Amino acid sequence: MKIIACVKRVPTTEAQVKIGADGASIDGAGLESMLSFYDDLAVEEAVRTREKHGGEVTVLTLGPSDCSKELREALAKGADKATILLDANWSARDARSTAKALAAKIQELGADLVFCGRVATDRDQASVGTLLSAYLGFACVTDVVKLELTPTGGTAQRETEAGIETVSFPVPAVITCDKGLNEPRFAGLKGIMAAKKKPIDVKTVADLGLAGQVGAGAAKVRIEKLYTPPKGQGAEIVSGSADEVAGKLVGKIKELGLL
Repeated sequence: MKIIACVKRVPTTEAQVKIGADGASIDGAGLESMLSFYDDLAVEEAVRTREKHGGEVTVLTLGPSDCSKELREALAKGADKATILLDANWSARDARSTAKALAAKIQELGADLVFCGRVATDRDQASVGTLLSAYLGFACVTDVVKLELTPTGGTAQRETEAGIETVSFPVPAVITCDKGLNEPRFAGLKGIMAAKKKPIDVKTVADLGLAGQVGAGAAKVRIEKLYTPPKGQGAEIVSGSADEVAGKLVGKIKELGLL
């Protein structure tokens, strides 16, 4: 079974994100990065699927050359191969361009199952997985919290606003992974050392014949402006007994003309 896990490098949750000079991008200088949380679930599910059903796991990303750190993390956790689709201006792409580039490489590699995170934790668009399935012509199951595979397809439980929904699907398929599907493993020392020795395949979108088709200039959705929301005026903490707090709150509400 050929298994692909699509991953993305994102800023760490502790990173102090700054807006770039153009006012429409993030300044990546000195920004600490990590594997997107939901993509870590995708890597884990890909490795578990290979362990149970056999095959090979390739992790695939589109981004700058220095995102090899995140790919080596995935290799250390059990992935067999890794590929970067190199793009210096990757952050200016929209979801459609990203999906088109990833789909072209996946078609070249061949795949029975493609795992993606439910959403990237930086832009929170949740678009690439579904667009990817459309370009590939694969079945697509989103927000999966439980997965069972058969020789011809599988069943999945997906979380919806109304509750848990159970669906069946054929392969090939794109699966987007949600919290609760698994608990990602930690990379052991043996895996980390082995990952350092594994080559990372580096390609460009031009190698796929997509030059000019998926770049920033081809984006259908463009970020016009990024800004930091204005700070509030701060909170006032009211202390005392329950009766005292209630009295102070009523007084403050009257003072503000709200009562």
